[in-house]
Amino acid sequence: MSLDPLLNLSHQLGREERRLAILGEGNTSMRHDADTFTVKASGSNLATLAAAGTATCRFDKLLPLLAAEAMSDVAVDEALFAARISTEMKKPSVEALFHAYLLTLPGVNFVGHTHPIAVNALLCSRHAATFATRRLFPDEIVCCGVESVMVPYTDPGLKLSQAIKSAVEAYILRLARPPRVILLENHGLIALGASPEAVLAATLMAVKAAEIFVGAAAASGGEPRFLTAAQVERIAGRPDEHYRQKALGL
Repeated sequence: MSLDPLLNLSHQLGREERRLAILGEGNTSMRHDADTFTVKASGSNLATLAAAGTATCRFDKLLPLLAAEAMSDVAVDEALFAARISTEMKKPSVEALFHAYLLTLPGVNFVGHTHPIAVNALLCSRHAATFATRRLFPDEIVCCGVESVMVPYTDPGLKLSQAIKSAVEAYILRLARPPRVILLENHGLIALGASPEAVLAATLMAVKAAEIFVGAAAASGGEPRFLTAAQVERIAGRPDEHYRQKALGL
């Protein structure tokens, strides 16, 4: 069971010059099979993550928690420890709860959660919902999807994981496709995909989109000029864009 794809993705997301995560911020995960997945352990650093800084967990120990009406922080910690396949492993990140859920979505094998400065500048502003639901340029659609899921600020841990699950289910019901990007108000970004390349591409393109959003708003003295809904669907449905997605590993 090689962890190289997960470790390489973590190192890419943790690169200092990309300004996506510092210190112990962010986390990543990789699905192995229907029973287990590996997630960054609590307190580990993405940029220097090694196998010893991860924890492999059982889905069936964590997914039921998402239906709990209430759990104390201590009970959640105990459940995280109990989910490990080995007691020698470190404690999984508390956000392993939403990783467990997202890794059950069709076609999702990798998840990357970061706190990009450019994206958080919008998520900490009144423009957060607009940034999530509108698109500015074709490559944003190709890498990040027709929309992003928007999750209002929620206390990290079990409540946040439950809020993510609820928001993603509503998104899929409305758009009949899983998301590629989830935005957490006043918190950060989650990218998901079949490959590490897809997660990295969605993350970096979301950062580019955030920078363009801010620049276009400043240049126009108001909101940017967005693509129309028809233009977005046209790009999303073009065969040449689907071919390019496959060629890029997206």
